[in-house]
Amino acid sequence: MSIDIVVLAAGKGSRMKSKLPKVLQPLANKPLLQHVIDTSKTLADSQLHIVIGHEAELVQKIITEPVNWCFQLEQLGTGHAVQQALPTLADEGKTLILYGDVPLVKSETLIELLSLCTAQSLALLTVELKSPTGYGRIVREAGVVKAIVEQKDANAEQLNITEVNTGILAVDNAWLKTVLAQISNKNAQGEYYLTDIIALSESQGKIISALCIDDEVEVQGVNDKRQLAALERSLQKRIANDLLDRGVTLLDPSRLDVRGTLFVEQDVSIDVNCVFEGTVSLGEGVQIDANCSIGTQGACVVIEANTHIKANTIIEEGSIGENSVIGPFARIRPGTQLSRNTKVGNFVETKKAIVGEGSKINHLSYVGDAVLGTNVNVGAGTITCNYDGANKYQTEICDDAFIGSNTSLVAPVKVGVKATIAAGSTVTKTIADEELAIARAKQKNLTGWVRPKKK
Repeated sequence: MSIDIVVLAAGKGSRMKSKLPKVLQPLANKPLLQHVIDTSKTLADSQLHIVIGHEAELVQKIITEPVNWCFQLEQLGTGHAVQQALPTLADEGKTLILYGDVPLVKSETLIELLSLCTAQSLALLTVELKSPTGYGRIVREAGVVKAIVEQKDANAEQLNITEVNTGILAVDNAWLKTVLAQISNKNAQGEYYLTDIIALSESQGKIISALCIDDEVEVQGVNDKRQLAALERSLQKRIANDLLDRGVTLLDPSRLDVRGTLFVEQDVSIDVNCVFEGTVSLGEGVQIDANCSIGTQGACVVIEANTHIKANTIIEEGSIGENSVIGPFARIRPGTQLSRNTKVGNFVETKKAIVGEGSKINHLSYVGDAVLGTNVNVGAGTITCNYDGANKYQTEICDDAFIGSNTSLVAPVKVGVKATIAAGSTVTKTIADEELAIARAKQKNLTGWVRPKKK
């Protein structure tokens, strides 16, 4: 049976105090709404409908998924929002209603909820809260769900109920189209509450099946930056626990940020304050020291402290070469390719640099738009001068070349196999294989020179 997934994402989110719509606020560097979409995509035979209103064009610009967009031009409540999607829903099947600001519900939970939904029963997701203030209360009689009462409409007895509505529900399509036409806006807010379909369904003989979960984080909504920050930590804790379960050593699980997808093999160790962005793979034995920002990685690599590896810095089929060492305080920019057994040391910056197996750039250098062969040694303070103010040019350094400290390589230029460059040289011409290049002014020592003095 097909599933229509309706995501309500039309609100402004004024408490965010941001020009960015609430559903586009970032959680783990991804819009709240995108989290909901990604979970929805895991449900088979489903069609996604997103109801938008505030800054609709911006939402459509940032969310590029192939979805059916529905528009709520007036903010008249959740029931009214779902009504905007009705014309696009299938006549038969189930409808699952989600929220663009409730990003962490698990697909397993949604599958279980959908299994409770039939033509005769409506399935409701609930949660027990110690502090239920602000949530609609689940009203039961003899254990059977009879209604949901919103906070502002609840009496004193109902306010003491701790089982609350999450807003997430699954309902038969034909029944949804019938019952939505029956709700009214005669309430404290003057809005059309989606929750009113619960009481209407019960009064007309439908069974209300409630799935009560114990993970509050799954159904936590976001209304302001405090809640967003709290949910960020909850998500990172969930990710950290998963990594620990997979055998990763985390020196402090509370000081880890994964803003994308992190794949790991055995015996990976991650020190504190590390940030992973995009899709990152850590091979067997990878050790990452403190304060690293990493976009890409591979097997048997050591990333030392305070290293920054930009996303899309890929090599050897998507990984940094085996047994490489990077950092501390290295900056690896896009286009860098590091082969096996390479070393990029402290205060080294690389950009569009292909570094061959066994080559070393140990410290205080900039290597950009360059191709290095195998076993090249780059001395401290080396710079590839790749930019003339208008265009970029490439430097080629062949196998076993030795680049002396404080060398400037003015591209385009080539250094031959086993060539050597004397320290302090500015190289502007090709160096043949096994040649020694000395490109610096002749030293002069002046006797009797008087050092300038302050006036």
